[in-house]
Amino acid sequence: MSERDVTPRVQAISSRDNPLLRQLRRLVQDGGHYRRAGALWLEGDHLCGALRLRGLPARQAVLTEEAWAQPSLRDLASWAPQVAVLPAALLAGISGLASPAAIGFLIDTPPAPALQPLAASLVLDRVQDPGNVGSILRSAAAFGVRQVLALQGTAALWSPKVLRAGMGAHFGLELHEGLAVSALDALTVPWVATSSHARTALPLAELPTPCAWVLGHEGQGVSAELLARCALQVRIPQPGGEESLNVAAAAAVCLYESARRRR
Repeated sequence: MSERDVTPRVQAISSRDNPLLRQLRRLVQDGGHYRRAGALWLEGDHLCGALRLRGLPARQAVLTEEAWAQPSLRDLASWAPQVAVLPAALLAGISGLASPAAIGFLIDTPPAPALQPLAASLVLDRVQDPGNVGSILRSAAAFGVRQVLALQGTAALWSPKVLRAGMGAHFGLELHEGLAVSALDALTVPWVATSSHARTALPLAELPTPCAWVLGHEGQGVSAELLARCALQVRIPQPGGEESLNVAAAAAVCLYESARRRR
């Protein structure tokens, strides 16, 4: 774990109208505000710890007075060069959680990385549920697919709900969002899509390595335009008789199978 040697500057906040708290409320209430603000709000010690574990910088730590008195959370807060300490009720007033966290980090929105044409990739085609998107990002990080390309219509990758569902996976991934379909022309690896109508079952498929897995809208699936460009379509066998899997569950199955074949 990386450590900082600089003692943070500590500020006490007592007013809900403090400019920092107004900024945090906008970030929590508007899932896409981070694009305009250039900043993200990470709520909870798990997300803050995941950022620190990766050695990535935080702009500002915000925590309750009770948390500041706890050595472990005080140490975590010291990762940021500036620390704001405030009453628990004020932090709860900006929280998006049913049980508000005691600490959070304000960070700069990471810049978009360069697209890697030959990298194992994951393409999200209008996947709209933030929980699904966050879960898919966790699977991508777990199974070694670092590049994620989200097309227009997909839930904002850095929104608070997706961040919470991702549980820190964001910080180990190269994320591209808001892409037009034409941006995928840069990918030179074969594309593979899941379809309940595909003839080839996933366990029997000759999966290309590396490849780009294409996952589609929760109800409509992958668009016909993208399916037509896929080198392979596979179905996931479901002996239990269900019509289809949740897209996040399907992603986990497919990415695991790709990882297993790479061994």
